[in-house]
Order: sequence, then C-alpha cells, then structure tokens
Amino acid sequence: MIKSMTGFGRGESTDGIHNFNLEIKTVNHRYNDIIIIKMPKHISYLEEKIKKIIKDRINRGRVEVYINLEYIDESGIEVKVDIPLAKAYKSGMERIMKELDIEDSIKLSHILSVSEIIKTERKELDEDITWNCLSTAIEMALDNVINMRINEGINLKNDMETQLIKIEGMIKEIEERSPLVVLEYKEKLKDRIVEILDGDCNIDEERINYEVAFFADKSDINEEIVRLKSHIKQFSRSLEEEKPIGRKLDFLTQEMNREVNTIGSKANDLIICNNVVDIKSELEKIREQVQNVE
Repeated sequence: MIKSMTGFGRGESTDGIHNFNLEIKTVNHRYNDIIIIKMPKHISYLEEKIKKIIKDRINRGRVEVYINLEYIDESGIEVKVDIPLAKAYKSGMERIMKELDIEDSIKLSHILSVSEIIKTERKELDEDITWNCLSTAIEMALDNVINMRINEGINLKNDMETQLIKIEGMIKEIEERSPLVVLEYKEKLKDRIVEILDGDCNIDEERINYEVAFFADKSDINEEIVRLKSHIKQFSRSLEEEKPIGRKLDFLTQEMNREVNTIGSKANDLIICNNVVDIKSELEKIREQVQNVE
C-alpha cells in the first residue's frame, strides 16, 4: 500500500515507575534519517534500540523523535547524604566561631545550605523494565504515524491516478494526430513547390514521395509512444504494491518525461507539441507528489 512520508503520532505508556510521553514526526527525505531531538540523558543508552524499532517500520523519510519521561513516585529517585562532609562543615564553623569569639548556635539549615551534602540522583533501574515501558509508547506513536502516512498515501495515489488518466487521454490525441502530420506535410510540400515554380512544371511524384518518407522516418514517434504507455502501466501497477515504491516511481517519472521530450522534439507539429506541453505539466505534478512517497 502506498504511503506518504508525512506523518505525526503520539504515544504514552506507564508501568508504575515510568511515565513516557513521546511524539514522532516524519517528513519527506531521500533516505531514512532518524533524529532524536529530545530525550533524557540518563536513558541515552537506549538510543540505538529506539532507532532500530523505528527503522523496522519506517523505510524512508526524516524521522524526528521527542521523548519525555516522568517518574511516578520516589522509587526512581535516590537521596545521597555526605555525612563526612557535613561533619567537616560543622567542625569548620565551630572553629571559626571559637577563633573569632562569636557566640552563636549552628543550625541544620546552615549545614544544608551546602549543596554537596545532600544530592538526589536517578536510581540505576533495570534496563529491560525501562525499555518495555518506552517501547510500548514508541509502538503506539508509530501506529498513529503509519496510519496517517497511509491515509496521506491514499490521497497521493488518487491524485496521481487522475493525472495519469489525463496523460493517457493526451497520448491518444497524439496517436490520432501523428499519421495526419505526414499527410499534411506532403500536401504542404506540393503546395510550396507549386508556389515557388508558379505552376510552370510537372511535380516529380517520386521525389516528393522520397522527401515525405524521409520526413516520416525522422518524425516517427511510435517507439516513444509505446515506451511511454509501458511506463504508465508500470507506474499504475506500482501504486498497488505493498513495499516502498517512492524511488521506483521517481525513476518511472523521469523516464516518462524523457520520452515526452523526445516526442516533442521529433513531432514537428503544433498540435502534438501543445499536447506535449500539457503532458509535461501533469508529469511535473506527479513528480512533486512522488517526492513525498515512501
């Protein structure tokens, strides 16, 4: 199923210790580029696992990940007290008061004013527990991202199919017009010769036929039309494939554009050239859509 590279999804998971909230945003990109924009430093060791789980489900596009973690209770926090430092600080204050003959009492608040005495740190929690909670939130966000990419892909598919139908109609007009170009060339050539010679000679039909045959061979666009129609069929079939098709569609669009350019350069006819311009316009619309296909 065709997918867009544009998507957004949120995920949340809690296990009684952690509460993960995360967002995943994807936009078009030539390759699969995963960037973790925001993540708590103390779980940065999970970065490679995060990228792997995303790569398993997203094949192409720029992926931005925002991870927020809250601990539900004190189970994730450890308080460390530096008793030797507190004693040394108290002893130092007592010495100062004695040396300066200051009568005062030392209070707990004085000791706690030293930031190094009491520290709060995150406990080293089991990696599997943390990962199980985080991966659940990631999978939820990815489900939402992929659903959005699928819905966007359906819209892209419908638009491109509409444009292909228009192109096929123009190709049919070119096919119907092509044989008439040679006939019109022959008549114009005769009229031109008569005009130049003022009707004062017999026209060499053999020579005329030679010139017409040369023109017909030079302006023959049958091969280009056959290849162009083949590319369109391949493009249409590719839209039904389940695997990522963005690069394939991009290649086919380039090939279709190449054939159309050749038709325009060989046709030597205003009506065909006008159709060529219109086809190129529709191909440009398709090309812009293809840039956002996974």
